[in-house]
Amino acid sequence: MHKWLMLLLATFVTLAARAEPLPMDEAAPGVYVHHGTHEDLDQGYHGDISNIGFIVGEKGVAIIDSGGSLAIGQRLRESVRKVTPLPVLYVINTHVHPDHIFGNAAFLADKPIYVGHANLANAMELRKEAYLRNNATWLGEAATGSDIVKPTQAVTSTLELDLGGRNLLLTAYPTAHTNTDLTVLDHSTATLWTGDLLFVERTPSIDGDVKGWLSAIETLRAVSALRAIPGHGPVVTDWNQALNNEQRYLETLLADVRSSIQNGESMEQSMDTAAASEKENWVLFDSVNRRNVNLIYPKLEWE
Repeated sequence: MHKWLMLLLATFVTLAARAEPLPMDEAAPGVYVHHGTHEDLDQGYHGDISNIGFIVGEKGVAIIDSGGSLAIGQRLRESVRKVTPLPVLYVINTHVHPDHIFGNAAFLADKPIYVGHANLANAMELRKEAYLRNNATWLGEAATGSDIVKPTQAVTSTLELDLGGRNLLLTAYPTAHTNTDLTVLDHSTATLWTGDLLFVERTPSIDGDVKGWLSAIETLRAVSALRAIPGHGPVVTDWNQALNNEQRYLETLLADVRSSIQNGESMEQSMDTAAASEKENWVLFDSVNRRNVNLIYPKLEWE
């Protein structure tokens, strides 16, 4: 066994002995979600800002995102064990961002199939060094044992997973929030895990293509679901309205940045004005919106 894997498993055993289960809500029968807090990555971040959880079938369990550290992943695993002794069959990552993937290592001993977008493995490799460094900066000792665990099964378009009497439909999207976005639809309860293709309350954060994201929103509208579990924020039944809110923000941002460019305003000036009309509608608006302008302004200059 490789030395790094032995060390990682030793850390896994140590943390497992003291892990406290995460608080979970049963959003639908057999569908459990832990709601992350609205913290920014570089201000008070504790590795627990995204919605993560699991779905239970007759044969086993699928994890949907695993949190921002090994410790959070361990707590999620303990939450599973409070509900069922069935094996963890799959760990599904909805996209590459660190708050969704760094708990993957907590499930290594379960020997699940790790599932993600066809671009995810490469994206993880490209970002690995930066993500590990940033996570250590953000979390300090709480980042101990966190590592990149890549998917062993890739989704290029759609994929059906069978949990036993319960099928999940996984759908991969073109570049939108990121270039690795994946949704999970539980057919049994018509519950859609959107990953970060849907933000509720928290300001949508762009790491891909704003126009692609607006296109993905239209695709999501065609999904027949009774409720949606967003990447951040509460579970919503009126999730079409939640999509409307997100679309309004993204369209306003896009229009305002285009206007800034046409008027000869600098990116710094655009950061102060773009989408300002949306400020009162979103949590963490100032920091996230400025980052969004920083990302899309240079791209839109070349339209």
